[in-house]
Amino acid sequence: MKFLKIYGCLICCGILLTSCSNSKKSSELINFLKSEDFQKTVNGQPVDLYFLKNKTMQVAITNYGGRIVSILTPDKNGELADIVVGFKSIDDYLNAKAPFHGALIGRVANRIAEGKFSINEREYNLPINNGANHLHGGPKGFHNQVWEVKKANDAELVLHYVSVDGEMGYPGNLSVEVTYALNAKNELSIFYKAETDQSTPFNPTNHAFFNLAGSGSENIYNHELLINANLFTALDSVNLPAKKMSVKNTPFDFTSLKKIGKDIDSNETNQQLKRGNGYDHNFILNKRKTNELNLAATVIESTSERKMEVLTTAPCVQFFTGNFFNGSDIDKNGKPINYRASFALETQQYPNAPNLKDVLSIIINPGKTYNSKTMYRFSVLNQHY
Repeated sequence: MKFLKIYGCLICCGILLTSCSNSKKSSELINFLKSEDFQKTVNGQPVDLYFLKNKTMQVAITNYGGRIVSILTPDKNGELADIVVGFKSIDDYLNAKAPFHGALIGRVANRIAEGKFSINEREYNLPINNGANHLHGGPKGFHNQVWEVKKANDAELVLHYVSVDGEMGYPGNLSVEVTYALNAKNELSIFYKAETDQSTPFNPTNHAFFNLAGSGSENIYNHELLINANLFTALDSVNLPAKKMSVKNTPFDFTSLKKIGKDIDSNETNQQLKRGNGYDHNFILNKRKTNELNLAATVIESTSERKMEVLTTAPCVQFFTGNFFNGSDIDKNGKPINYRASFALETQQYPNAPNLKDVLSIIINPGKTYNSKTMYRFSVLNQHY
């Protein structure tokens, strides 16, 4: 049952949370989003809003792009705030200048050089939508598709999409199933499963933007971040991830908790920060157990004492600090989405992998099933309720 129906009586009585900055005790979960604002036909397919919930938190997801619209989590006092940047209606998503908020990304996350790759000596050409490169599956990638809802309840949302042969230039009919699952431990998991009838590259991720102080809050400079990586991928002159570099003695060293803002403005002395206009880089996770969840990152916001851990079976994570937002999009609070007021941690395979020989292949083949998983674990440092 959708969360809106459960609390419909509260809405009718006028007890509607209209701003994510207004918080509620976790025992009083209020749905501030309205399903009817997401009920629309897009690309000939029905779009709606779906809710996962447990006793202390809730997640809102739309099947347009499989987007995480909202995550309500408690702080140290049990007060809820929405920690995901997003919009209040499907029309706002369709009209947004920034296209990736909260979305599933594919077929291939990150960049492919010049939009070209080859499989079995056949070259494929993809649309160029990021300088000289192809980014995040192209302009009609997964983020701009309506996903079929296979299952929806309080604990699980199962989405399905078939990317047809030739879509955005990619070969093969690719059947993708993504499951969002929320458990009683405040762990939100994303399971990716895919099969193809032709060899094709596949590297999915989710592009949620977070601010653990609450969406619409000030910049994320005081968030403390740990990334479990001794290496990152340096950007070349066209912002293509190119060369592996050590994080040691650089602003990219997050091997222990460090404030995001500590080194972010070292543009004059660090060419990599200048090229990314801040952090927009792939980190290569430290030695891990294959096909098991391994820690990618930990984020702490000291005022609320919210903590988020990111675990994944993927080998890499892209850390992005919202360097190109300029306030032109208005979020669900009615506030501008500002420069460096949110961050993304996109678990992924190696960028531009189809064109590289020294990294794990992202080519999936007929007869084989692709599986991967990412988990966001939410908690507080010191619970006072």
